[in-house]
Amino acid sequence: MKTFPDLYIYNTMSRKKEKFEPLHAGKVSIYCCGITTNGFTHVGHARAFIVFDVIVRFLKQLGYKVNFVRNLTDIDDKVIAKAHEEGLSSIELAKKYIHQFHEDAKALKLLDPTQEPRATEHIEEICVMIEKLLKKELAYEVDGEIFYSIRKFKDYGKLSKKNIEDLESGARIEIGEKKKDPLDFVLWKPAKEGEPSWDSPWGRGRPGWHIECSAMSQKYLGKTFDIHGGGADLIFPHHENEIAQSEGALEHIFANYWLHNGLVNFGVEKMSKSLGNIITVSEFLKNYDAEVMRLWVLSNHYRSPLGFSHVHVRDAVLGLERFYKTALLIDKLLQSEEKKGHPEASNEEEGLLKDISLLEERFLAAMLDDFNTAKALGSVFEVIRRLNQYLNQKNFTESTLTREILTKTKTSFDMVSQVLGIFEENPEIKLASLYELLLPENITKEEVEKLIQERNQARAERNWKRADQIRDKLLSQKIVLEDNRGGTTWRVFIENEPSI
Repeated sequence: MKTFPDLYIYNTMSRKKEKFEPLHAGKVSIYCCGITTNGFTHVGHARAFIVFDVIVRFLKQLGYKVNFVRNLTDIDDKVIAKAHEEGLSSIELAKKYIHQFHEDAKALKLLDPTQEPRATEHIEEICVMIEKLLKKELAYEVDGEIFYSIRKFKDYGKLSKKNIEDLESGARIEIGEKKKDPLDFVLWKPAKEGEPSWDSPWGRGRPGWHIECSAMSQKYLGKTFDIHGGGADLIFPHHENEIAQSEGALEHIFANYWLHNGLVNFGVEKMSKSLGNIITVSEFLKNYDAEVMRLWVLSNHYRSPLGFSHVHVRDAVLGLERFYKTALLIDKLLQSEEKKGHPEASNEEEGLLKDISLLEERFLAAMLDDFNTAKALGSVFEVIRRLNQYLNQKNFTESTLTREILTKTKTSFDMVSQVLGIFEENPEIKLASLYELLLPENITKEEVEKLIQERNQARAERNWKRADQIRDKLLSQKIVLEDNRGGTTWRVFIENEPSI
């Protein structure tokens, strides 16, 4: 039987790290709350999807068979309101935003989930669960509307650590509401004119938001599964209500581990549709690319708040530039004919090879400690720093260990790429796109290339003074020209970074 290394996960339920013990040996079941189809996916959503994408990738790298379910909420109050606003049916609206989400997911290099259930396709399962709650007297009906009575679920608040006494403060029943207690929440709403509805034992209507996930997770993962996750803003009330519904109806622990990523902050507030301070994924990708977003997200621990600013994003661009610059140099050295160097390796080379050999071990250790991508990336960039320091020595000559060092580094980088979903592109092509992003605001790519053409013409005419003037002008704007057999290429000079 395959053995797996010890993995520790911070469980929101216990508020501490716990050793991960899956329900079934070699298999992991995960449910992650997906999008609500009332708008375009923004970078706050993207953080959660990238985090869980990496978790799934890592578990697969360890050898687990992963059953990953990510739902689509295609019916709720917000969806109906947005459909009316856009003059579409709820079905048409859902189709529009699901299509865009799938485009965004592909662009962000998200692995496809094992299952992607939609609420509207699981009305039968939702009704069955509601019937169980009614039978157990955990829910009640008033004129075709079904409510969950949270006071009858003794463990209510165990995930969010909220107690009913605190929730009671300020709670009230609004005019027109039919629930018996201001704290109760809706499971089923009777049909209204102009809204989608389905048949049920209580007449035509539609489900409430929380019951959808309880019913769908049970269908695809069973009464109890391993990991439930999403953004920290879902802890209360959504995930708390899921627990009450599922454990109340099925009398089983709902999920063994609860993982929640921190929120993305735009200024001092979280990024959200309701606040209107969002940047959609498609807007982000017009200016940057998927690897920039993934590195920005993964450079921070998933549980920490994540600030969004162009400074933070530029840091990610610089990180990618540093990686791909090193990757390009490795490729060029490995493709060149082996040079005759020192027959004996130096102490520095022996130490560097040891550090590179330990990279995968250090990367693994960081990921096994609550998926600490920030620390894992730190180990990668430390190797990059050491390797560049070695390769850029003025008296550098390949030794007997050089090619082994480069080959081992490349192999380790490949493993990192598979887990994190970054560092996967052609280094030369990628660097060209990154340098375009790093250009100063007062010059464009087209202007740079026009000046290079002018310089090439000047050189052809042996007008060396003009050629040098153009080179110096570009250098003053941190644009470095490099002449080689294939022509002239350019890059943006990055201060405090080793050069190739």
